[in-house]
Amino acid sequence: MKIGLYFGSFNPIHVGHLIIASHLLNETNIEKIWLVVSPHNPFKQENGLLNEYHRLHLAKLATENDPRIRASDIEFALPKPSYTVHTLAWLREKHPEHEFCLIMGADSFGNLHKWKNADVIIRDYDIYVYPRPGFAVENTINARLFTVEAPLLQLSATHIRKCITAGKSVRYMVPDVVLEEIEKGGYYRK
Repeated sequence: MKIGLYFGSFNPIHVGHLIIASHLLNETNIEKIWLVVSPHNPFKQENGLLNEYHRLHLAKLATENDPRIRASDIEFALPKPSYTVHTLAWLREKHPEHEFCLIMGADSFGNLHKWKNADVIIRDYDIYVYPRPGFAVENTINARLFTVEAPLLQLSATHIRKCITAGKSVRYMVPDVVLEEIEKGGYYRK
């Protein structure tokens, strides 16, 4: 089975993530998508992250009614910070029956050459890239690249967190079940 790995902090998961995942499932040969919740992305500050178990719980709530998409905690047991190349090696060893590929925005693809052991990722994995505002997709690294014309949304987890902190509504930006859990848990309020 071809499984798309959509890595992210998902801090919090929002409808933009889900729309991208659904679009890729509908328009490519990817059969399932695993949302890989990263406990600590080496390119991001850890102090602004909601606890990884809370972020995982929100991702599970958001995807519980879609059997094509699942939230994954595979990086929780791996050394921190999370390096994609290590996760891919672990997955390949544990699940040789699957073919894994990566899903990322044009902004992340533009930085791929900076990732740990990027040459291994570029050589061994298909990479599906969706557009992000202000970022062109240029394959100067000869990746096995598939550009997907997914809906272009100007929605970010950073914006959502700022809205919550300011006491503004984030309804329609996150699934209702996620909004209920954020409100119940008091997440992202200062």
